[in-house]
Amino acid sequence: MKITASLVLYRNSPAVYEEAIRSVLGADTPVRLAIVDNSPAPLTSALFDHPQIIYDHVGANIGFGAGHNRAFAAVAAASDAHFIVNPDVQFAPSVIRTLVNAFRADTRVTAVMPAIYDQAGRQQHLCKALPTPMQLIGRRFVPSSVLRERLDRGYEFRDLPRDGLIDIPNLSGCFLGVRSAAFRSIGGFDERYFMYMEDIDLVRRLGDRGRTIYVPAAKITHAHARGSYRLSRLMLTHIHSAVRYFNKFGWVVDPMRTTRNRAARQRYGDFSA
Repeated sequence: MKITASLVLYRNSPAVYEEAIRSVLGADTPVRLAIVDNSPAPLTSALFDHPQIIYDHVGANIGFGAGHNRAFAAVAAASDAHFIVNPDVQFAPSVIRTLVNAFRADTRVTAVMPAIYDQAGRQQHLCKALPTPMQLIGRRFVPSSVLRERLDRGYEFRDLPRDGLIDIPNLSGCFLGVRSAAFRSIGGFDERYFMYMEDIDLVRRLGDRGRTIYVPAAKITHAHARGSYRLSRLMLTHIHSAVRYFNKFGWVVDPMRTTRNRAARQRYGDFSA
């Protein structure tokens, strides 16, 4: 399989994004990397001149999804599997190969995500159900820590098997592999989301075409800044994206959400318990 990847930058520190780039270039299978730089002034790195890299300075912040769509377009002709990479991740050389093997093992697989850990070695619970409005709102604003934990338990799949290919309806876009043909067929990211929720929307639509899979044998490190929890401007952006998502798929009535979440819980147990 021909492997490609994309990285979208916006005023990031070179100390951060160069580690992500080195991880991609250090993969034990060749990867063509397209970098889209949304920063007002071009970012700099000697790595941008690497022969496996295409660097594109946009000069305007076109958003996360639009940036990755633009990057994918630059490498799509030579891509069977494509990896959406955040600038704040690091991973071992075998990770991409392990995830690509999931595509090879089952042609129905349209998206794959590794196990994701923070810098202290704690696993981040990024295998999730398709969200309800209450889960997104309550986790942010409900004052009771007990109730927030209960909402988290209903939203996050925590006690998953440690091997195999595990069907999950909602995977994180911080490091996501997609089958390029499936990504192309659905038009990539919905660019109406400027930031936040676009990965949930994408994985949901990829789930319409096949299996969206968690691969615990592959492990990466992710800084996970959660900027919308700290900055009111980003919080408003997150809320705007959530409204767009629920307007698109349904607030109270969402049959596909119900079907996919129920199937995941029946297979792996009731994670809200």
